[in-house]
Parts: sequence; structure tokens; C-alpha cells
Amino acid sequence: MKTIPKSVGTVKMIRLGVIGCGNRIQSVLDQIDRLNMGAKLVAVTDVRNDELRRELPQRSFAAKQIKYFSDPDEMMDAVKLDGVLVGTRCSLHATMAIKVLRHDIPLYLEKPIATNFTDLCKLREMGLQYSSRVVVSFPLRMSPLVQQVKNIIDSGKLSSIEHVQAWNNVPYGWRYFQDWYRDENETGGMFLQKATHDFDYLNYLLGLRPIRICAMKSNRVFVGNKPKGLRCNDCKEQQECPESPFNMFFMRNETKRVKPNKKLCGFTSDTGNEDSGSALIEYETGMHVAYSQNFIVRGAAGARGARLIGYKGTVEFDWYKDQVTVFMHHVSQVETYKFQTATLSHSGGDIVLAKNFIEVVRGGAESVSPLDAGLISALMCLKAKESAEKHVFKEINWD
Repeated sequence: MKTIPKSVGTVKMIRLGVIGCGNRIQSVLDQIDRLNMGAKLVAVTDVRNDELRRELPQRSFAAKQIKYFSDPDEMMDAVKLDGVLVGTRCSLHATMAIKVLRHDIPLYLEKPIATNFTDLCKLREMGLQYSSRVVVSFPLRMSPLVQQVKNIIDSGKLSSIEHVQAWNNVPYGWRYFQDWYRDENETGGMFLQKATHDFDYLNYLLGLRPIRICAMKSNRVFVGNKPKGLRCNDCKEQQECPESPFNMFFMRNETKRVKPNKKLCGFTSDTGNEDSGSALIEYETGMHVAYSQNFIVRGAAGARGARLIGYKGTVEFDWYKDQVTVFMHHVSQVETYKFQTATLSHSGGDIVLAKNFIEVVRGGAESVSPLDAGLISALMCLKAKESAEKHVFKEINWD
């Protein structure tokens, strides 16, 4: 029998740090842990350190000893880290990303990568040289559905894509009006919260440069005159209100029983955020995309996907249907591809990004969702927001 050296199979532990260890980043850490690639969380900076000291040791992604810090620079100076994940509230993403890049550590950055133009420009100035070492949390581009569509488009069978219709009908929209997301100072508005994903996968599929955008947004449903700060638990309209804990069970069957919660009322004067928005995007070839999103639908009305149209054929996909369909225009042929990704985290895209991040940390790969993708998507969202507020077309540039 051939003797195997003891060093073979020995893998150095990848030491990860987190700035902002909320539910989203813990979900990403879960994905990394499932890959069993030798990565562990060893350091945390968070405003909830006392709470996390009790919770994190129970998680399999955590090292036996985790060090906790109140300052991210102190953490990165004190602990030798192989990679850092940023999952703070949205308004701090750019600031914390810049801190990580200054330490020259591979970065996993949650979207939106910035919530205002000033922070975005600062991140761009600092980060372009590190783009391939940053993995932006754009999992939709790496989901099996989008990868299938990308292969179909790149094959040329549809001819060049000359028109796109894209949609995002969000059935869980309550959270953007009844949770901390209602604070537009934190979210930057709903283009940055949701469309940033969609603009990214569209850019990825088309491989073209967006040059101009116009947009509209409205808030027609989640408005009202209820007292500021009112919470569901304190409201007397439990059976009348479709968004109440009572009707999340009784009418919508979204919970197993009536479970009181501390959600904020979605019909107060301080709700914040638009509940629908649309954008027209012109690309460098002159073709354009029509995109629309809303946060009003519920249940089976949920939909997210696009129809991309070329002269020879059309490809359509929707994550809620878990299906890609190709319609050929000049022959009687329709192709259908069924997937089983609906129950996976971001339809299978999160696990791909988790693997890629660890490979980037190891130095053996470049990011499949680099910083420059995050920059252009955030820029498009900010220009869309400005267009909607000023009722003008906006050039997608850095001026």
C-alpha cells in the first residue's frame, strides 16, 4: 500500500471576521459551513456583541473561541483574518467596505453596496483596484435559472437581445413597511433594496453598458393616518386588517397559528418607501429594458423574472415558477427547462457565492460577482431614484 504523507489532506483553517453579524450574514456563514472548506468565524464586530456571545457559540460555523470587538479597525488590527464579511445596516455598507479594503483583506459585501452617491463614489475610488477580491452579494446572477438563460443567450440561437421585459412582484412586501426597512435613511429606497439585484442580473445577461435611465415610483397602498410608531400588538383592528398577525394566519395561511408580533403598522404617516416603481433603461446599442417592481401582491401573485427577446427567439424565466422557457419565432418549437431550486437560498445562488468567496480568500479564483458589478448596479438605482423624484431622464455616469 502506498504511504500517504501526513501533510496531505491537512488544510489550514480559514479565519473569517464579520462586521455586522445579523440574520443575513449568518445565513451566508451557514452556506460557507455546509461546504466544509475549512472556514470558521473567529472575530465579530457588532452593536449586539453581548447577545451574540450567547448565540454564536451554538452555531457550527463558529470557531471554538470568537473574539468580539466594538470597532472594526481594532478587530482587523488585532486578529489575522483571511476574509471579512460585511452585513451591517445598509447605510454603513460602503463605509465598512472601505475599512476592509484598506486592510487589504478579501471582502464579502452585502447589497446595496451604498445608499447615497457620495458613499458610492468613495467606495469606487478606493475599491476598483480590489474589484476581483470583493464578492458582492448578487446571488441571482449565479442561480441555475440565470446560468441556463446566459448559456442560451450566449449560444446565439435567439440572435442578439433587442428588448427585455423584467418584473419583480414581491409577495413579502410587508417587511419593507412594517420593519426597520421602512426607514429610507437606512434603505435608500426600494430601487436600492430590490432592483439592485434585478439590474445586476440584467447587466450580467446582456453584457452591455447601461447609459440612460428614467423611472417612476409611487406610494398608494402603504399609507395612512394611524399614529406614528403603532405596532400590530397594540392595534384593535386585528380581524379587519389584512396585514395583521391574525390575518397572516386566518386569511393568508402564512403562519401555523395566530402569533402576536411587534411589527410596525404599515398604515401610519411615517411608513416610508414607495410600494411600486418602474424604470426604462437604455443600453449602449440602443436597445432598452422595461422593468417594474411592486410590494403589494401576496401569495401566488408573487413573480420575479424576465422575458428577453431577440429576432430569432425569446427566452423567459421566473424564479417562482422554477422554469425557463424558450420560444423560437420561425419554427414551431418551444423548449422548457424545469428546475428544483425554489426552496434553495436565493434559488441556489447563495451557495455559489459562498464557494466563490472561499476560493477568492484562498487566492485561487477571482470574484464571480465583483465590486464593479455592485458599483454600476447601485449607480443605476440612485439614478433611477433621482429620475423618479425629478421626473427627468438621467445619464448613468459618475458626474
